[in-house]
Amino acid sequence: MPRLSVALAVLCAAVALPPSLIAQNIHPVPSPEVRAVPLQGTFKLDGRLDDPVWQTAPAATGLRQSQPHSGDPATQRTEVRFAFDEAAIYVGARMYDDSSARGVRTRLVRRDADMHSDYLEVIFDTYHDHIGRLFFQVNPSGVKYDANGLGGGGDPSWDPVWEVQANIDSLGWTAEMRIPFSQLRYPNTSEEQTWGLQIWRQENRLNELSQWAWWGLDETGGPPRFGHLRGLVIRHAPGRAEVMPYVVGRSANVPGNQSDPFFDPHALDGRVGGDATLRVTSNLTLNATVNPDFGQVEVDPAVVNLSAFETFFDEKRPFFVEGAGYFGLGGLSCFFCSNVSSMSMLATRRIGRPPQINPFRNGLSIPVAYADMPENSTILGAAKLTGRTQSGWSIGALDGITRREQAPVQLTDSTRGQFTVEPMTNYFASRVAKDLRGGATQIKAMATSVYRDLGDPYVASRLSHHAEAFGIATDSWWNKRTIHLMAQLAGTDVAGDTAAMRRIRFGSAHFFQRPDRSDTADARRPRTSMQGLGGYARMAKESGHWLWEVSTNFRTPAYNNNDIAFFSRADYWWMGANIFLIWTKPTKWYRQLYLIAGGQQQYNFDGDRNDRQVQTFAQLQTLSYWWLTGFWIYRPSVLDDRLTRGGPVVKRPGFNYFNVGVQTDSRKKIAGNFNADRSCNSDGDCDHSFSVSLKLQPRSNVAVSLGPSISHSETGFQFVGSYDDPSYALFYGKRYVFAHLTQNSVSMDTRLNVTFSPTLTLELFMQPLIASGQFARYNEFAAPRSSRRLEYGRDFGTFITTPNADPTQPARILLDADTDTLSGSPTYRFQDPTFTFRSLRGNAVLRWEWRPTHPRARKAPGPTEGVENKSTKAAPGLTLRPPAQGREINQDGPPAFAPSSLAFKKTVGLRSTSCFSEGVAKNAPPSCLSDEHAGMGLPVSSVPCPPASVADGAMLKIVA
Repeated sequence: MPRLSVALAVLCAAVALPPSLIAQNIHPVPSPEVRAVPLQGTFKLDGRLDDPVWQTAPAATGLRQSQPHSGDPATQRTEVRFAFDEAAIYVGARMYDDSSARGVRTRLVRRDADMHSDYLEVIFDTYHDHIGRLFFQVNPSGVKYDANGLGGGGDPSWDPVWEVQANIDSLGWTAEMRIPFSQLRYPNTSEEQTWGLQIWRQENRLNELSQWAWWGLDETGGPPRFGHLRGLVIRHAPGRAEVMPYVVGRSANVPGNQSDPFFDPHALDGRVGGDATLRVTSNLTLNATVNPDFGQVEVDPAVVNLSAFETFFDEKRPFFVEGAGYFGLGGLSCFFCSNVSSMSMLATRRIGRPPQINPFRNGLSIPVAYADMPENSTILGAAKLTGRTQSGWSIGALDGITRREQAPVQLTDSTRGQFTVEPMTNYFASRVAKDLRGGATQIKAMATSVYRDLGDPYVASRLSHHAEAFGIATDSWWNKRTIHLMAQLAGTDVAGDTAAMRRIRFGSAHFFQRPDRSDTADARRPRTSMQGLGGYARMAKESGHWLWEVSTNFRTPAYNNNDIAFFSRADYWWMGANIFLIWTKPTKWYRQLYLIAGGQQQYNFDGDRNDRQVQTFAQLQTLSYWWLTGFWIYRPSVLDDRLTRGGPVVKRPGFNYFNVGVQTDSRKKIAGNFNADRSCNSDGDCDHSFSVSLKLQPRSNVAVSLGPSISHSETGFQFVGSYDDPSYALFYGKRYVFAHLTQNSVSMDTRLNVTFSPTLTLELFMQPLIASGQFARYNEFAAPRSSRRLEYGRDFGTFITTPNADPTQPARILLDADTDTLSGSPTYRFQDPTFTFRSLRGNAVLRWEWRPTHPRARKAPGPTEGVENKSTKAAPGLTLRPPAQGREINQDGPPAFAPSSLAFKKTVGLRSTSCFSEGVAKNAPPSCLSDEHAGMGLPVSSVPCPPASVADGAMLKIVA
C-alpha cells in the first residue's frame, strides 16, 4: 500500500502545518467602515429616502470598479446608509445616474432569478467570522434576490421575510430595505456588534460592476476582504417561528396496460405535509419537516443513461437545501479537472429515495405478475439544528426517518399480497466546524449514519443493515490569502448479511469479483462488513497574475458511503496539476484573458494506470462583452478496470477532445450561448454535439429561452453482457460481449417566464427528448490488457439475428464462439438492445407571495438607552471555474471556472406537471449498458418518467 501511505502523509502534513504559515492578518488591506444609527422619528418604507434618519446616518461611498476597469473609481456615485431599531435593520441607498432616469435599466423577473438589469446588493457577514454571509439584492423594479451563505457558499432557495421598495427619479434610483432580525443569525449578545459588510452595484447600461470593499480580479476575495458595519446593538433577540403547510392534489391521466389491476387511467391522489422553523436563540435554528413535497419543485430533466452508474440529480426540496452549507466536509476545487469526485459525505436525496427492492422477486414458486411500486419512500419526519455558538463552533445536525414501503402485488394465480420494497430507515448526519485565526483556518469533523430495520430476510439479503462514516478536514489560507490548502480524510464502515455485502462488493463501485485482482481470494471470501478510507488534498496559489495548483484524491478499494451520499466508485488514487495565467487589464484586443495548461493521471491500488490526460484551456472576453471559450483534452490509451463490469482489466483507446463556446452580451434583448464539441478515438469512433441557448426578452417582464441540442456518439466497446465458457481460460472461464453503439439524441429545453409584479410570476417549462441507440458489430477483447477486439461472425464465431414474429418486439440475437466443435460451445442469447426513447416533460408554476406585514408608516421610539448615537463617515465529468461575474456569490476568488414581530407570508402555487415517455421500436434501453466516452458528454439507463399529472397546491407560510 505505498501509494496510500504517501497520500496519508500528504494529508497529515497538511493538517499539522505550523501556525506560522497561517495568515495572521485576516484583512490584507485596511477595510472601509460605516456606522449604523438608531432609527428615530417617523419612518415610511416607500423607497424615497425622505425620512429624517437618512439625513443624519453616515453613508458608505467610494465604490470602485470590479469590471470593466478593475480598481478605477466607479463612474456613478452610490450612497448606502444603515439604521436599526429593536426589530430590524434598515438600508437606504441612493444610486446616482448621470443620465437621470433614462440611464436606469430594469426588468421584472421572479424572485431569485437573474435580473440582467441594474441592481444593488448588500451582503452581511453577521457572525464576522470571515466565512459566512447573507445576501440581499434589489433592482429598480423592486425585485428581490436573497441567499444564505452561512457556513460557506450561497443558497438562493432561502426566502426570508423582508421588505423592499425601490423608486426611479431624476437622479437615478433609490431603494429602502427592512430586514427583520428574526430572519437573520448573529451573535447572541446585547453588546455592540460589528458585522462584515460588502456592497455591490451593477450599472447595466455601462456594464459596470462596482464594489465598496474592493479587491482585484486576480485576488482572492469574499468575507475576509469585507468592510465593517459598526454600531449595531440588539438588546433582545426577536422570536422566530415559521410554519409552511402544503396540500397537493394530483390527477394522473396516462395510457397503460389495461390488464394490470393496479393501473388507473384517471388516478387521483392527495398529500399533506409541511415545514416548520423555530429560532432557538439568535444563532441557532431548529427546522422540521413532515412528508416534504417533491411537487413543490421543478421536475428532474429526462436522461438516457446506459452506464453502470446512477444519474445524479440536484436536491431541490426547500427543507434540505436551506442550510446545506452546514453539512459539507469541504468539497473539491480545481481550475480544470475531469472524471474526479469530491469527498461527498451527504446527499439528502437519499432521504425519501425511490424504493430499492424490486417487487418482482426471484425464486418464488408462483411468480409476480403485476405490482404497484411507490414512487418515493415516505418521510415520516425530519429535523435539523444549525447555527453557530458564541465560541466560534458552527454546528449542523440532521435526522430523518422514512417508513417501511410495501408494494401491492398480484401473482400469476391471481392471488394478492404485499412485498417490502424499502425498509424503515433512519438517516443521521452531523458536522461541527471551528474557525481559527480570524477565519484563515477552519477545521471540520463530520459523522453520518444509516440504520435500517430490515426484518424481511429477502430485504436483508439485498440491503446493508447499517452504515457509518466519519471525516475530518481543514481549510487554510496564508501569505495574505494567496496560498490555499484543502485537506480531507474520511473512513467508512458498512455492515449487513453476507448476501447483502456480496451484492455491494460485487457492484459497480467495487467489482471485487474481478479475477485478475492481486487479492482475488481475500476479496471474494464471505464478509459481514467492510471498512475503507478516502482522502483529498489540494494546495494552490489563488491570487496574482499566474496561479498554480497540485492536488490528490484517493479511495481505498473498500471505501463506501453510498447509503447516504452519492458514490460511484472506489479503488483509485488520482493526482492533478495546473498552471493558470490571468490578464484582467483591458487592451485594444480584449477585456480579459485566461489560459490554463495542466494534466492529471490515476492509478488503482493494484498499480494499473487507468487515466491520464493533458489539457489546455483559453477564455477571452471581447471588447463587446462576448465570451469566447475553447479547450482541448488528450488522453492516451490506458487500462480500464471497469469496462468488463467485474471481468479482467482491458485497455481502451486514446482520444482527442475539442470544445468551443461563444456567449453573447447577456444585457441585450436577444442573448445566446453556443457550444460545440468533437472527439475521436484511435479506433476512428467520433462523437460530436451542438447546443444553443437563446434567451429572448421582448418586454421588461417577459423572458423566453430556447435550448435546442443535438448529439451523435459512437463507441466500439459498449458493454452488452457476459456468459460462461469454461474452455476460455484467457478470460478466466467467461466471455465479455461488447458492441459498436451509435447514439443520437435531440432535445429542446423551453422556458417562458412572465412576471406580473415582484410577487406574482408564471413559469412554464417543457423538455422534449428523443434518443436512439443502434447496437451492431458484437465483439470481444482479444486478450486482457489489450485494446484489440475480435468481431463475432467476422474474426471468429457465429452471429445470428432472428426477427421476432411480432414486428413491434425486438429481434433475438445468438452469439457462438465456436470453440468446441465436438460437444458444442456455450452460446449467448439476448434481445436486440437497439432502442428509441421519447420523452416530453413539463411543468407550470404560478407563484404569488402576499404579506400583510409590519406597518409601512411608523413612529420610531427614541434612542435606545445605552446605544451609542455617534455619526462617523466612512465543467460532463468536467469541472471548470468560470470567470467571476455578477453577484458576490461568484466573487470570492480570482476569475476561475426584543418583542416578536408578527408577519405572514402566503405563497399560493398552482402547479401543473406533465410527462410522457415511451420506448419505441425494438426495446427500451437496457439498464446496465455503458457509454464509455471517458466521462465526457451525455451519459446514456433509462430514467423512468413519472405519470402525467396536474397538481394544485396551496402553501401558507406563517412567520412570528
